[in-house]
Amino acid sequence: MTSTGRFTLPSEENFAEKTKELAELWGADAIRNSDGTHLDEAVLALGKKIYSAYFPTRAHNEWITLHMDETPQVYLLTDRVLAESDAVDVPLMERFYEEQLKPNRDADPHRYWEVVDRTTGAVVDPSDWSLDADSDVVHVGGATPMHEYTVSFLAYIIWDPVEMYNHLTNDWGDKEHEIPFDIYHEKTREFVFDTFEQWLKDNPATDVVRFTTFFYQFTLIFDQKHREKIVDWFGCSCTVSPKALDDFEARYGYRLRPEDFVDGGCYNSAWRVPRKAQRDWIDFLSGFVRENVKKLADMSHAAGKEAMMFLGDQWIGTEPYKDGFGDLGLDAVVGSIGDGTTTRMIADIPGVRYTEGRFLPYFFPDTFYEGNDPSIEGLDNWRKARRAILRSPISRMGYGGYLSLAAKFPKFVDTVTRIADEFRDMHERTGGAAAEGELNVAILNSWGRMRSWMAFTVAHALPNKQTYSYYGILESLSGMRVNVRFISFDDVLEHGVDPDIDVIINGGPVDTAFTGGDAWRDPKLLETLRAWVRAGGAFVGVGEPSSVPRFQGGRFFQLADVLGVDEERFQTLSVDKYFPPVTPDHFITADVPVDQAAREAWERAGYRIPLSGCGGGQGIAPVGGIDFGEAVPNTYPVNEDVTLIRADGGQVQLAVNEYGKGRGVYVSGLPYSAANARLLERILFYASHNEDRYAAWSSSNPECEVAHFPERGVYCVINNTDRLQSTTVTLAGGATEDFDLPGSGIAWREV
Repeated sequence: MTSTGRFTLPSEENFAEKTKELAELWGADAIRNSDGTHLDEAVLALGKKIYSAYFPTRAHNEWITLHMDETPQVYLLTDRVLAESDAVDVPLMERFYEEQLKPNRDADPHRYWEVVDRTTGAVVDPSDWSLDADSDVVHVGGATPMHEYTVSFLAYIIWDPVEMYNHLTNDWGDKEHEIPFDIYHEKTREFVFDTFEQWLKDNPATDVVRFTTFFYQFTLIFDQKHREKIVDWFGCSCTVSPKALDDFEARYGYRLRPEDFVDGGCYNSAWRVPRKAQRDWIDFLSGFVRENVKKLADMSHAAGKEAMMFLGDQWIGTEPYKDGFGDLGLDAVVGSIGDGTTTRMIADIPGVRYTEGRFLPYFFPDTFYEGNDPSIEGLDNWRKARRAILRSPISRMGYGGYLSLAAKFPKFVDTVTRIADEFRDMHERTGGAAAEGELNVAILNSWGRMRSWMAFTVAHALPNKQTYSYYGILESLSGMRVNVRFISFDDVLEHGVDPDIDVIINGGPVDTAFTGGDAWRDPKLLETLRAWVRAGGAFVGVGEPSSVPRFQGGRFFQLADVLGVDEERFQTLSVDKYFPPVTPDHFITADVPVDQAAREAWERAGYRIPLSGCGGGQGIAPVGGIDFGEAVPNTYPVNEDVTLIRADGGQVQLAVNEYGKGRGVYVSGLPYSAANARLLERILFYASHNEDRYAAWSSSNPECEVAHFPERGVYCVINNTDRLQSTTVTLAGGATEDFDLPGSGIAWREV
């Protein structure tokens, strides 16, 4: 039987009758307008809570076309151009989309732009270059032949990037381009608040103002072929203006360079170890944004409406885990549910009354087309999110896009009916409480709590070759029976390690914000963590943990002594490395399917892997089902006391090391899969000396997971696949219970 509530339905114009039908079928208690549409009076009359999308800084071309110098701006970096004589011309817009971007020729280029000799890193004196405004070419004189030159220049953003993306995706043809505007300018700021005040009066039926989002778009730049060129969901590049730069200088006592934004072409990616200028700009920008967000929230409340923030689009400046977010007065945050990690990113946000997830697929024609089955993506998305919701529940769910598309797919309609009912049933059974976490796990990186559940991310829940080996850490943890927090190197240096932390994880490639870069050159950090592990703590490293950009002290991993593993950086090739025998059976790999052929090969080797060359070796471990992702080459045990569990091609993939009363564990990579999530879970219990606690509330089948709610006296078992799965669950007292779960199934039991 269909239940009701906790569900937000998207609707659109001229679709009232079907909206009513689907609202009843899916148990919707709230309706929102789809992007670029309005709700019919018949929909408003259904008696549902009404969400209205509101765009504070777009969809008012009548204003901004008269003030085109008040659009948002971005620092862009040109291609590198080789000088073949003492003069070189650098075109500005050769690789950018001119319908989106326009060079700012209004502000003095010689004050706000920068020409750099990229071969030496030297800034070219402004007197040695000039701008040809007619052709948008910078002429550089006094150049050094065979050196490369770039120009960092300010550009106006003249087409809202998200509306542009929707425009291109939906083939909106001749629809007018929506031009964004920047409230840092006083006239535009007044227009924004005056317009919102009138909008509140004109929309009495609105119960929730769904701000989509506020003022500054994350970095989303397109190239001349209309392709995404720069995408950084955390990027603050599209936030600058001459006035803001001048105000920053007055407040902080130093002037930001264009280079502080373009960052040699990195555009301050979240992977970059954050620098002082970057952190200061984030603080400066956040202060301004939050001051004005608070005004919008207060105005919403004064009009009797709730204020909801969409965690996407123009969310820059509203980092929800940055201190002070709860002071903004927002009632709720809604965000896109891509997987378990993004679910936790939304669900864990403090300082709001409730959180809401927008599930996939989005009702767009790139998914809802003849011959496709959107229910496959819908169930896959639900399974990924469900395991995280059990650990940290979101309050509400919903979908986005155009309901008229989804309504054409009956199987998908039935799928959403099932998902919505199951979501409400989970809340009913658990009272909205989180499942019990048995260990406290901390992720250690440069950003810490400020970007909880946001590590290893390039774009929202989208993996790539360089990131999936690490993003799997978060995805595994998102639905695991542990409590997760995020801590920074500054936290450890200032306060030590919180006494309730059982395991610290540090992972990622070298010289990134996630491994820490030069943070590991601080002796106090090393002293603190070594002392903590020796006293009984657990340190897990993934990829190139505790690594430094330059070889230091004869070590690459600065905590190689804790992990028992280091990486050869071609500095100690004359020193032999010997691999101990691979351990065939270990607590960590007990649940992983055995590769019998590998075991037999290992046994034929006499439990020792032959060494080849000067200390090189290859281990063949009887472990199947584990995906270590992209290889980390040339890792080796620092001594033969290390327990080597998996090695391949002369490099360590999995090893454990006793360190005083504590333990270190090294894993070369951890993409998400059921087997890898189980592997990480066992690593955490083993590293923290909690092996004896592992069996209780465990599932014999890694494709199924258990969530225990002791205060409600219930537990559930979920099937994270689309196939029938059987599993045995071990209860706290040692008793067991068998389950046969259909694809995507869930079963509840009283304890």
